[in-house]
Amino acid sequence: MTFPYDVTVPLLKDIKSQAPQAICELKPMNGRANLLVTGAPPFDNQVLRRAMQLGLDRKAFTDILSEGHNDIGAVLQPPPEGIWGMPLEVLRTLPGYGPDVKKNRENARALMRSLAYDPDHRFKVTVSTRNIPWYRDPAAILIDQLKEIWIDGELETVETANWVQKLMRKDFTVALSLSGSAVDDPDTQFYENYSCRSSRNYTGYCNPEVEALIDHQSAESDPAKRKELVWQVERKLIEDAVRPIIFFMRQATCWQPRSRA
Repeated sequence: MTFPYDVTVPLLKDIKSQAPQAICELKPMNGRANLLVTGAPPFDNQVLRRAMQLGLDRKAFTDILSEGHNDIGAVLQPPPEGIWGMPLEVLRTLPGYGPDVKKNRENARALMRSLAYDPDHRFKVTVSTRNIPWYRDPAAILIDQLKEIWIDGELETVETANWVQKLMRKDFTVALSLSGSAVDDPDTQFYENYSCRSSRNYTGYCNPEVEALIDHQSAESDPAKRKELVWQVERKLIEDAVRPIIFFMRQATCWQPRSRA
């Protein structure tokens, strides 16, 4: 048996070819790839963060990394497995989630022009990530995609022992990181990653309006009303281009068929 849900989609194909008797299941991880952008200048300007968000081609990430098996979502795990996440038809109405990548990037380049960037005056940035494949591979794709909106990224890999401390110190400009939770509950994600009081709010985002909404949804006992509030929080975070979620992971567990006497 493998370590639970540690088998990637490409590795799953190898296992099935070399051990066709193996039993495997591919499941959502409730783990997500985040684009972290510090709140320090020039990224205190929402226009620049929004341009980066509009420049993402999320489907390309999932096609390259998981042969299309990863999921696209906002802050909460997307349905059908996720209870609180927005359905795709709602998600596609939000900035950067529309399926027309060409149009999104045209809008992103218009925002970059408003900040005096163009093909001859490009923005240069360091993209930090943890030095393991799960982080490095999507970071490389991110850097390639940002070139489409005149942002040239240079990859900085950080050893695992130093990674979380670097994020907590906010010692980065742009970072590609992963986050996750074993519990599909809004409090777990909102308070840990977006609350003004959290030490794991790595970008330093602090919005009193969002903070009040987070508290409101946490206190709401009616699930339907709570979901409406959760979606309000997600919509606001997306509109503010805070810690954009790139994709949700799906990975596999495999084991040998065995029977007990």
